[in-house]
Amino acid sequence: MNTATAQLINATDLLKHWQGHRALTRRVIEAFPEKELFEYSVSGMRSFSGMVMELLGIGAPGIKEIATGNIGTLNEHFEGINKKEQLLQLWDESTETINTYWAQIPEEKFAEEITVFGLYKGTTWSSIFYFIDNEIHHRAQAYVYLRSLGITPPFFWDRA
Repeated sequence: MNTATAQLINATDLLKHWQGHRALTRRVIEAFPEKELFEYSVSGMRSFSGMVMELLGIGAPGIKEIATGNIGTLNEHFEGINKKEQLLQLWDESTETINTYWAQIPEEKFAEEITVFGLYKGTTWSSIFYFIDNEIHHRAQAYVYLRSLGITPPFFWDRA
């Protein structure tokens, strides 16, 4: 019996996949009118800017923590961010942070058990999949917001 396991995706391809999602999320941020990005909500949910701040507080800081081993504090609120351009600048900076620290994660680290932000247990793989899944979830909420505003969102499959 062969006990070897096949790897379905490598770290390089997973980063490329995630960055495709991040590029699409950036286009969704751009699609919002400024006021609605920060104020519009449906059924008592947060504004999309609030959701984006959560994503900013999880993705890049989580990857930095995984790479360095330095446990960070989960921060999902950014004071003074009230313009779309500010949010986009933070998004772009976090993309670069992800790229920088991703390159510092050794391949064997992906299978290790970790606790992200000192709170969430899993493997490196499962933590990263959570970061990606959470982004997709909130982007889907933003699609509902955009459609309810009469704005056609970017195609969900266009992650170039």
